[in-house]
Amino acid sequence: MTVVLVHGVPETADVWDAVRVRLDAPSVAVTLAGFGSAPPPGFTAGRDAQVDWILRQFESIPGPLDVIGHDWGSLLVLRIATAYPDRVRSWAVDVAAVSHPDYGWHEFARLWQTPGDGERWMEKTLATSFDDPANLFAQLVQFGVPAAEGRKMAARFDATMAAAILDLYRSAVPNVHTGWAAASSGPSTRPGLVLQPTADLFDDAARSDEVARALGADVLRLAGLGHFWMLEDPSAAVAAIDQWVARQV
Repeated sequence: MTVVLVHGVPETADVWDAVRVRLDAPSVAVTLAGFGSAPPPGFTAGRDAQVDWILRQFESIPGPLDVIGHDWGSLLVLRIATAYPDRVRSWAVDVAAVSHPDYGWHEFARLWQTPGDGERWMEKTLATSFDDPANLFAQLVQFGVPAAEGRKMAARFDATMAAAILDLYRSAVPNVHTGWAAASSGPSTRPGLVLQPTADLFDDAARSDEVARALGADVLRLAGLGHFWMLEDPSAAVAAIDQWVARQV
């Protein structure tokens, strides 16, 4: 069996490094296409293409697979768990509220979804230095990323990733539920866990609870942690993942 970790935006698989070295079980951190490397040949961009790309990576990973998602990785994992349940043994996600039927995108997402405005934001951000408040580093630290990790993440942000981010968000209008309907698809046929870092500014506990109930998933609150919980407190993140995976054996 393998724990499979799926990163989000604007990240690479390295966001899981501090967790992976502590996990009890073998693990693999898969990479979204365009995040840290060029997209594979023939990649068509957007959320469905990213799902297909993740499933292709699953083919070389020893199963059964316990899949953990963060941020956009959570949205993609939830799609896989509901549309391709035979590909996973269990799943766990954060920001479950984003898959709620009534979810409205945050300010950054709406800007990125706007043709022209999104491109200008990306170009401006890419042109700044670390000491500029408009640099991605400053924005990441504002949302709870430790400074050392924020510098690494900002250094990996490039034009390829910027384009992949725009493609992802523009493929989910007006929200992720549209076209995927994970939150209203009925109970999951695979065990599921909804993680709720209580200080996550991009989540909503009430809507997250509704999604969990609709899917028949368990809920685990991570007290005091924010959106980047795996970087803020890797030990707490590992404890949550290890305990969940141990229940699947």
